[in-house]
Amino acid sequence: MSLASASFDVPATDHYAHDWALVDVETSGLVARRDRVLSVAVVTIGPDGEQTGEFSTLLDPGCDPGPVHVHGLTAERLRGSPTFDQVAGRIGAMLQDRVLVAHNAQFDYDFLAHEFARARMWLPVSQRLCTLALNRQVDPPTDDMKLGTLAAHYGVPQQHAHDALDDTRVLAGILRASLRQAARLDLPLPLVACPPRAESRFTPQPPKTPCAYRNPGRLAPGGPLRQGMKIAITGDTAHARAELVGRAVAAGLNMMASVSRHTSVLVTNEPACESTKARRALAEGVPVIDEHTFLRLLADVRAGTAHEATAAPAVTIAPPDAATAPAAAPAPTPAPAPAPASAQVPVTEPESTTAPVPAEPVLPSPSPGAAVPVPRQPADSVGSLDKPLAGHRVLVLGGVHADAAAARTRVVELGGSAAINLSASVTDVVLLARGEKDRRMSRITSLELPVHDGHWLTAPASIDRGTAAVRAQKPQILPRGGVTDLPVPHGRPAPDWYITASWAPQTDCEIDVVAFLLDEDEQVTFDEEFIFYGAPESPAGTVRLLTGGPAEQTIAVDVASLPPATRKVVVAAAIDGVTTFGTVGAIQIGAAAGNSGAPIARATLDAATTERTMLLAEIYRRGPLWRLRTVGQGYDHGLDALARGYGVDIAD
Repeated sequence: MSLASASFDVPATDHYAHDWALVDVETSGLVARRDRVLSVAVVTIGPDGEQTGEFSTLLDPGCDPGPVHVHGLTAERLRGSPTFDQVAGRIGAMLQDRVLVAHNAQFDYDFLAHEFARARMWLPVSQRLCTLALNRQVDPPTDDMKLGTLAAHYGVPQQHAHDALDDTRVLAGILRASLRQAARLDLPLPLVACPPRAESRFTPQPPKTPCAYRNPGRLAPGGPLRQGMKIAITGDTAHARAELVGRAVAAGLNMMASVSRHTSVLVTNEPACESTKARRALAEGVPVIDEHTFLRLLADVRAGTAHEATAAPAVTIAPPDAATAPAAAPAPTPAPAPAPASAQVPVTEPESTTAPVPAEPVLPSPSPGAAVPVPRQPADSVGSLDKPLAGHRVLVLGGVHADAAAARTRVVELGGSAAINLSASVTDVVLLARGEKDRRMSRITSLELPVHDGHWLTAPASIDRGTAAVRAQKPQILPRGGVTDLPVPHGRPAPDWYITASWAPQTDCEIDVVAFLLDEDEQVTFDEEFIFYGAPESPAGTVRLLTGGPAEQTIAVDVASLPPATRKVVVAAAIDGVTTFGTVGAIQIGAAAGNSGAPIARATLDAATTERTMLLAEIYRRGPLWRLRTVGQGYDHGLDALARGYGVDIAD
């Protein structure tokens, strides 16, 4: 059977014509290193759009099938099916030399990679394409990016949701339609390179037990240890290090891998030790005791103050055009460790309504000095005198970085949304100096989009939005420093929040998105709470790094499962090499409930000129709620200095 049709012709250019292997898996859970594949379907399509193969099967996972109410696959139905290793060879042959395609491709890719590893085989995939990420670039006027929603939008029939084979056939139609839209907009495909996976990446790491107590501060001379104190050990010890750590953790102490100004005491038998920890303790004035004293104090550890458990109340998610963001104050500004002299290091301050001082040079801000969210615009406010660009999405082309940043800031002031790439949702284009030479102009002309000069942004009059498609729910547009509450669906647990960062495709540098899980001292509890490309998941799986393409990365946060000690998750970006964010340009941030949910909030952040590291956003606790704050603050130093500032032990 051919899945090609007149409605869904695959573009014939080399950029969009590949050998494709469309994949869907149904699984016993959501954690690839733990859960198993229950069914798999693969459909292969050639560059001409013709189907070349199809295979599907149920699998016997040898474990409980998990949420039967979702996939309908009971243990009885799976009994007698082949195991994955029995079909791995056939699946591998279909994937070989093809681009793996899936909706939320990292999920399917990770599950297949783990299953192939269990079968002692390599997953033969060198590239993958996520139709979810592709449609985030296309940005069709849908309320979300779920497979069924996109199928309805593109006119693809869907018969049996969560049936692997039917979902794969639906995916074929969505892929064709998405490729046509990408070609129409001249968008590069978000192909992700998939190098062979290191075996250590498949080894589950047991989560470390977070300390249940707040840090009471430093050890007083002659005073007792108190639960929650942060303890570091350096040098040789008479007792096994594991024994010392185990006894300390059992007593309620917080054992750290590095020393910072928040460390309560350093334990060492070598006062003159030249280790990194000892040097840092001396520089910060951290008390130092020997092992014998530490063991004596362990016999009488005083009670500490437990972290406050946060249970968010049920909050109904109102349509964005019918709600106004609550008044909010930002969380404290992080305080990285001493960095190169060129770095602008933030200072920890108490909670207030004052936004952090941005890194120099200062960029224009819609609301200087205040972290106040922009209210969501009601539908009847479109074209209002005070927000004439409400409902518009404006792409700025040309100009030096400072002028382009000021123009995007002005778009937000006028109630619009600033785009960084051409997409189906762009309603207007503003040309600054040399903007007419941008390679996208020919496509903009063919699409007949309204094109304006920079003076257009000074006009206070109402502007007709034209015939551009309108979403039923529009995201809240946050300025730099803006804050909004993350709502909790009524009667349901808090969703995972997906903070997606995207930027214009780059040819001379790579951008890495990272995350830090911080306690009340703005420090990680242990090094594994630094999430980056080399360690893309926290030990407990509560925070994960997901890659949707070379110009998009996402931090997924399961706020309901974060330990009470975690008060904030900081999302940052760093450039590998000498390129700066001034060259890269704006970074767009979107926050969505679930991986295919519509963004409830969006911000366009412009760095200054020389920064190589930038704080993008924070998810932090405020009473019973979690809040999102956009940051957009850059630093000249590299990622290693930022990580050290948050207490990560980075080798010199």
